[in-house]
Formats: sequence, C-alpha cells, structure tokens
Amino acid sequence: MPTPIRFEGLSLPVSDVARSVAFYSDQLGFTVEVVTQGFALLRRGEGTIGLMRSDLSSWSAEARNKVHLELSTDDLDGLYAELLAKGVAFAKPPHDTPWERSLAMRDPDGYRVEIQQGRRGQDMPT
Repeated sequence: MPTPIRFEGLSLPVSDVARSVAFYSDQLGFTVEVVTQGFALLRRGEGTIGLMRSDLSSWSAEARNKVHLELSTDDLDGLYAELLAKGVAFAKPPHDTPWERSLAMRDPDGYRVEIQQGRRGQDMPT
C-alpha cells in the first residue's frame, strides 16, 4: 500500500503581509499562527496559507487572475450575507454553474478567492 500524502497548504506571494493577514483573518476567518517580518502562516481547518512578502510590481492583472484560491461552505447564501455585513466586496455574488454554486472576490493583491457550496465537484446545484 502506498504511503499516504496529505495536502497541508500553499504559499502566496503578497505585496503587504499585514494587509493580506487582515483580509484572510478578519474577513475570511483564518487563524494567524506565525507572523515574522516578511511571512505569515494562517490556518483554516486542516489547511494553511503562507503569505510571503514579494515584489509584485511586475505582475500583470492577468497573472494575478491566474492565482485562484478555492474554499467551501455548507451555506453559501448565509456566508454571503455575513460577509456583506462585514463590508466584503464581491466580484461575483452567489451564482449557479453546471458544476457548483459559488461566489467570488479578490484579495488585496487581486488574486481570485472563490467559495463554493458543498465539497468541490461533489455538490451540483439543484
């Protein structure tokens, strides 16, 4: 039997660590575990996001759009109402596609953050 591999997280280059920490913790509920001068580690459930300070001045909007963070919830419309009350701006409000119900927003560096209802690829809209 093969040795199991667990997915733990990913790291994102960010232009301002403190600004990104505020977005992911205050608006999306990530827990801050580590903060240093140029790095932060945040956790949500089993997964982590590392935020690494980087010079993104040469990154185009198209390049930033290719970074896509995917999260899920069991009550997308309820979460949408909570986030609206916090003042979160959305690129797309909750909507159905043939494969899922989701919403989309941008983080401070312009990366796409999508939240879908249910488990990815396993909860088709009715």
